[in-house]
Amino acid sequence: MKTVIEVQNLCKTYGSLVAVNSISFEVYEGEIFGMVGPNGAGKTTTIECIEGLRRPDDGSIRLLGFDPWHKRREIAEQIGIQLQESALPSRLHVNEALALFGSFYEHHANAGDLIERLGLSDKESTAFQKLSNGQKQRLFIALALINQPKAVFFDELTTGLDPQARHSMWDLVRKIRDDGCTVFLTTHYMQEAERLCDRVAILDHGQIIAPDSPEALVRSMGIEKRLVFTLKDGQTMPPLESLPQISRVEQTGTRLVIYGQGDRFASSVVYFMEETGIQFLDLHTEQPNMEDVFLSLTGREMRE
Repeated sequence: MKTVIEVQNLCKTYGSLVAVNSISFEVYEGEIFGMVGPNGAGKTTTIECIEGLRRPDDGSIRLLGFDPWHKRREIAEQIGIQLQESALPSRLHVNEALALFGSFYEHHANAGDLIERLGLSDKESTAFQKLSNGQKQRLFIALALINQPKAVFFDELTTGLDPQARHSMWDLVRKIRDDGCTVFLTTHYMQEAERLCDRVAILDHGQIIAPDSPEALVRSMGIEKRLVFTLKDGQTMPPLESLPQISRVEQTGTRLVIYGQGDRFASSVVYFMEETGIQFLDLHTEQPNMEDVFLSLTGREMRE
C-alpha cells in the first residue's frame, strides 16, 4: 500500500505541557484513518503539525512525499482541510464562498458540481449566517474539496450536530473515500470512529496506543460480552457465577448485567434461568465496542 502520511517520533510541547510525546504512525492511500481521544489528548496539535500549520519540536513528517512545514505551498495544492473551529463572513453566500476558495488554487473542482454533490443546491444563494449547523459543515467540506485534494483532513467534523446530521456527514465521508481521496479525521465520538474508520489510533496524554482496525482492536482486547435483562418483580437471582462462561454479575435493583465469554455465553445463561424458573424482561446482548477498548486501555471516560 502507498503511504500518504508518515509520522516518526513527533513531539510538540507548549511550555511545560507535552501535547504530543514522540508518536509514530502511517496513513495509507485510499483509507479513512481516525485519531480518537478525549479533549486535550493532542489530536488537534497532531493534525495541525501534519497539515503544516504548526511546527513540530522534534521528529519527522512526510505528507504526500513532502515535509509539510517546509513545503507548505506544494502541500496546499494537494490537501483539503476542515478545521475544528471555522467561520465565514456572515453575508457571504454559498456559491460566493466556493468561487473565492477556488480562486486560491491553480486547479479546482466545478463549484456547481460540489454544491449539488453536498446537497446544497437549494442553498447556493443563501448567506452563511442563515445556514443550519449541518449545512455549514457541508459547506466546509465543499471548501475542503474545492482543490480536488489527494488527502483531506477533518478535525472533529460532527461535533455539535444532531444524530441525523451526523449520519449524513458519515455518508459524505465514505463517498469522499470511495472517490479516491485519503481521509484523516479526528473525533472524540467512539461510535463515529467505529462506523467510519478503516484504522484507528487512540491518542491519550500525547501518546498513541494501539493503532489498528476497530474490529482488530476490539478482538485483541478480549473484552467481555454483556447480557442485560430485568427481573420480574419479586424474583431473586440464583448464583450465576457457578456457570463457567460467566466472569461477574452486576445488579442494580431488578436490572442485571452479566459479563462473560464464549460462543455459548448467552444461551447458557438463558437456559440456566429457564431451568431455575427465573422470569426476565427486556433481554438483550451488548457486544464489545471501541468505547470498551478505550476504557480498557486508558482507564478514563471518553468525555471529559
